[in-house]
Amino acid sequence: MTDKIKTMKAWQLQGFGIENLKLITTEIPIPNKNQILVKVGAVSLNFRDKAIVEKIYLPDIMEFPFIPVSDLAGQIVGIGSDVTRFAINDRVTSHLYGNWIKGKKHTSTTALSGLGGPVDGGLAEYILLDEQAAIAAPATLTNAEAATLPIAALTAFFALTKHGQLEKGQTVLIQGTGGVSLFALQLAKALGAKVIITSSSDEKLEKAKALGADQVINYLKTPNWETEVLRITKGIGVDHIIEVIGGDNFERSVEAATIGGQIHVIGFLNGTTSNADLLKILFKAVRINGILVGNRDAFEEMNAIIDLHNIKPVIDTTYDFADAISAYKHLERGAFGKLVIKVS
Repeated sequence: MTDKIKTMKAWQLQGFGIENLKLITTEIPIPNKNQILVKVGAVSLNFRDKAIVEKIYLPDIMEFPFIPVSDLAGQIVGIGSDVTRFAINDRVTSHLYGNWIKGKKHTSTTALSGLGGPVDGGLAEYILLDEQAAIAAPATLTNAEAATLPIAALTAFFALTKHGQLEKGQTVLIQGTGGVSLFALQLAKALGAKVIITSSSDEKLEKAKALGADQVINYLKTPNWETEVLRITKGIGVDHIIEVIGGDNFERSVEAATIGGQIHVIGFLNGTTSNADLLKILFKAVRINGILVGNRDAFEEMNAIIDLHNIKPVIDTTYDFADAISAYKHLERGAFGKLVIKVS
């Protein structure tokens, strides 16, 4: 294939700022003995991608230029001589941290292996992946759907199951209706939990109900949403909280948690600091879990659940490859579910 086609189109980030995201022509890479060459079918955007461009997410480790976007799905069109996990034509997705195979702990250098910054990512027609950094795509999903899994779905799954040890019948509070939040809703329901979800939009809350949410709260209409959570749970509080807002919102999460409840810290949309009352955390024995996506073993386990329960990712909008900058701008406005860019 590479004998006939020597070059490919790719979006390259040449500096911080969306004005430095440029469409270029570059050589198609050639796999070494342990790599696979993937023809990218689609990618999906995460808050991480926006934060990298805006110099918010670990700017000190970024070395320009590089190809952004961590999450992709596609078909293998080339393999190295020592590859054993995959074959030509297999469909795969990426894994953000390809060197994190198992266990709840990652290493201090894990961030340096991050696809889409600092390592070249998937916003290109082709990408090289180490065979250990790829996952077989669920058979029930298209490339566009599978491309939404590597960060959003895995983060929700890893938080609820590997850190949280979610049990059937427990209650999960989910904040917002972005990618991680909706995957948390779908996965929690598949695993037998009760779900409360918050949003500022009644329209989005109605859509969340259609996906299985048991209770919904509009936090604009009910600013003290934690009080409403306690009312819904008859004063007990919730077992798990998917905390994606950060800032002062974290204090409300502590209030809404049950004794021994868990807060899974995933996002920081409203800031990275909090004035939460440490005594309340202490006396309620609240466990706070910082979630940095998850490992490959959990990814494969999650994909089996997605196939078994026929879970379909919620895609807000799909953009053409040439219109990638519009997708980034949409990310700034927010979305119900995921934003996808179709590559091939």
